[in-house]
Amino acid sequence: MSVKELKSYLDKNREELCNTIREGRYIPQPIRGKEIPKRNGKKRLLGIPTVTDRMLQQAVSRVIMPQFEYMFSEYSYGFRPQRNTLQAVLKSLNYVNSGYQHIVEIDLIPI
Repeated sequence: MSVKELKSYLDKNREELCNTIREGRYIPQPIRGKEIPKRNGKKRLLGIPTVTDRMLQQAVSRVIMPQFEYMFSEYSYGFRPQRNTLQAVLKSLNYVNSGYQHIVEIDLIPI
């Protein structure tokens, strides 16, 4: 389904969708894999959720994010509201210009 079709789908299926979520029966659809090229010539697999699943992810994020945002370090830039890669790079450049010699970038993966 396309984004343009979402409203019509929700008009017809909102009640059932809400019920499945409330009852814990909602099962996200499999994501579509799309390989995208990287600068080094390799490819990275990008997972693309369905329109409905993406809409639900965004709805949950809008409710949960404000409850946990205060817990993040001010130095954290990944996937945060009003923060982006350019800001992280500019902050790193500021540190280099201030005399720091090492910058560490870490991706934390839950186990």
